[in-house]
This record gives sequence, structure tokens and C-alpha cells, in this order.
Amino acid sequence: MLRIINAALNDELFFAIANHTLTVVETDASYTKPFDTEAIMITPGQTYTVILNTNQHTHDSNGLFLMAARPYLTSVFTFDNSTTIGFLKYKGTMDEHMVLPKPSNLVLPHHLPRMEDHAYATQFVRKLRSLGTARYPCVVPKTIDKRVVIAISLNLQDCPANSTCKGYNGKRFAASMNNQSFVRPMTSILEWHYKNFSSMQYSIDFPLQPPSVFDYTGVDPLTHNLNPNFGTKLFVVEYGTQLEIVLQDTSFLNIENHPIHVHGHNFFIVGRGFGNFNVEKDTVGYNLVDPPERNTVGVPMGGWAAIRINANNPGVWFIHCHLEEHTSWGLASGFIVKDGSEPYQRLIPPPDDLPRC
Repeated sequence: MLRIINAALNDELFFAIANHTLTVVETDASYTKPFDTEAIMITPGQTYTVILNTNQHTHDSNGLFLMAARPYLTSVFTFDNSTTIGFLKYKGTMDEHMVLPKPSNLVLPHHLPRMEDHAYATQFVRKLRSLGTARYPCVVPKTIDKRVVIAISLNLQDCPANSTCKGYNGKRFAASMNNQSFVRPMTSILEWHYKNFSSMQYSIDFPLQPPSVFDYTGVDPLTHNLNPNFGTKLFVVEYGTQLEIVLQDTSFLNIENHPIHVHGHNFFIVGRGFGNFNVEKDTVGYNLVDPPERNTVGVPMGGWAAIRINANNPGVWFIHCHLEEHTSWGLASGFIVKDGSEPYQRLIPPPDDLPRC
């Protein structure tokens, strides 16, 4: 059993082991219907558990098999295109003093997808399903109380006057959700929420829909790029809200696969597609039987992903892109789950000696 974690900051990765098939059994600490695959695609922050059967012939390899991971490329920005490798060694088949092959003699697994193999990445994620058994039920919300549509954008911001900004034609990179670029506050949002402080730093008026409807994946990547608004905006839901969030990629700067992570809750990926999300057509094809349960979803480049959450964890929760440069540019937001009526549905009070933020 191999536990695979993508700890890269800015790269989705393909991973494979030469001459071996991987059986996926878990994603983000949730069981899946097992399936065999030659390689996996894993975004930053995601985890997989795979079963590996060491049943290959060893006379040609001396019991030594190459493991490799390379980036899944969907970005136009500079990135590290190197391939990382390791070795799987069958016990008792190789002299412990044997010298490993020279880098020039290494042959990567033939089934390791090429960096721009979007078809393989799409095919792989479509195989993921929850177990959906009596012992491990799939408790996906069948109906929803609130739908939030979030347009994910990479933006160009006007450089401030008299600044040392070295951007693109007098602009610098930014990122946004529904044209709101998240500003990380200097104080605790949770403390602000719990103690009901009044503050100009925060607000709960995050737009629940894109501010304007347009061809999200078909706009000119530069000429139609808008300056985002900056601030710390969140939205609020009642305890127990059956919440759907549709994450829509846009072609501002470029279309890109975005790994979006939600704090505090697991969610079910009930739908994915390419182009612009259509609420009337696309919801018909939702999987409400055995959708994969995760905490990080790769929003497909030039497409959308719909997730459903049972908002039953009171507090303040961050939503952000797991590509670190995008989060630092402001590709983030958050939501507040109010306390419920029962004691176990309420946020635990802070201890008396909690230092102030």
C-alpha cells in the first residue's frame, strides 16, 4: 500500500511506476471504488492510496523499477518542468552494494503521461467514485438550499503609481473569485466572527454569482481582462445548509486547471464539464449516487466543477487555490457557518487564556 501526497507548491503531477499497475482505493482520506490505472494525476494538497502488486518479472530489471512524477502542464507561466524519480526495489533481487543506473541510462515508465496529456487527466478523474455501501454510505446532498457560482480568474492589476512594480505593460499579476481578490487580514477572522467585532477589514457580502455574465472560457485573455476589486469578503450560511458551489474557470490570462481546497468540510464532486456551466442543462447530468468525496477538486482547464457540502461545521472556513502563487495573488475567499441550535452544533468557546491575535 502506497500513500501518495502531492506536496508541490505549484505543480499538478502525473505519477507512475515502471511495469506496474496501480489500484486506487482512497482519495483525500475517503474510500473509493477500486480501479486499476497505469498512472495517477494528483494536484497540490491531494492524497491517494494505491495498492501495488509486486508481481513483475525481474530478470531484465534486477528487481529495480523506476518511479517517476512529472508536471501536468496547463499554465502559460514559468514552471519547473523537471521529472522527479525514485526506485522501487524488490527485496532479495539485487545486491545491496549495486550501483544505481546513471541518469543518462534511465528510461522513464512508458505509461507516464506527457505533460500536456489533458485527455488522460480528464479520463482519470472521471473514474473516481465513492464506495456508496451500507458500511460506507455516500451521503451526498440530493437537494440544495443555496447555490454559489464562483468564477475563477487570473487578472492583471494596474501597478500603483510611483511603485517599483515590474509587471506586464504597467500591470502586475493578481487573481480573484467573482472579481474579488482576497486580501489576507492582519487579525483573526474567526476571532472577529466569534466576538462579533465591528471591523472595516471584513465584510460578509462576497458576491454569490459572477458580477456579470459573459463567455467565461472564450474571452480574449488580455484585452478583456479586468482589474479585480481587493478586500476580505466572505459569505454566510446557516448551520446544516446543503450548499452547492460551482467553480467556473475563465480564460483571463489563460485557461488553467485550478486545485481548489475547502477548509473544514469534505465535499462531493457531483459534476464536471468543459465550457460554461449551464444550470439547466448541466445539473441533469449530476452524479448524486456515488460521486467522489474529497477536500480538494481540480477544476478542469476551460471548464467547471460542481461540489456539494453539508455545512455542519460551525466557524470560518477558507476556500483557496492550492497553487501557492495563485493564492498569494488573491485566488481565495471564505465562508462562515453559523452556530446551530444544539450545543454540539456550536463553535467551542476559546479558552480564557487564549492570546489575542
